[in-house]
Amino acid sequence: MPGVSVRDVQADKFINSYAAFLKRQGKLPIPGWVDTVKTSHAKELPPQSIDWFYVRAAAVARHIYMRKTVGVGRLRKAHGSQKNRGSRPSHHVDASGSVDRKVMQALEKIGVLEQDEDKGGRRITQSGQRDLDRIAMSTLEAEAEDDE
Repeated sequence: MPGVSVRDVQADKFINSYAAFLKRQGKLPIPGWVDTVKTSHAKELPPQSIDWFYVRAAAVARHIYMRKTVGVGRLRKAHGSQKNRGSRPSHHVDASGSVDRKVMQALEKIGVLEQDEDKGGRRITQSGQRDLDRIAMSTLEAEAEDDE
C-alpha cells in the first residue's frame, strides 16, 4: 500500500498501535511521577492505565502530525475536559500543561518532534513523519487482515 499516511487510519487504532510501538521500542523517557500525577484538575484520580504516558505521547504525536505547528497551550485545550462542579453547571477546564510539556520533551528526545523557531511550538520531524507513516501502514494492513 504505497502512500499511506496517518490520515488514512482511524485515530483510536493508530494511537493504540503507536503507543504499543513506543513501549516496545523502550526509548521514550518516562518521568518518575507518572503513577501519581493527575492529568487535569478536573479529574479526581490519576489515570488507571499503567501505559497512559505512552498513549498520551502517541496522541500528541498524531495531533501535531495532523496540524503544522502546535504549542503546549493548544494541547492543554485539546486534552481538557468538563469539571464536575456539583450542583453548579459544568465548565471546560484545560489539562495540565506540565504533563503535555513533558510528553513533548520526551518526543523531542527520541527525534519525533522539533521546536519551530519561526512560529513557536513544535512540529514533526522528517524521521518522525516517516515512523508515523510506517506505523499507519502496518495498522492498516493488520486491519485488512482482520477483515478477511
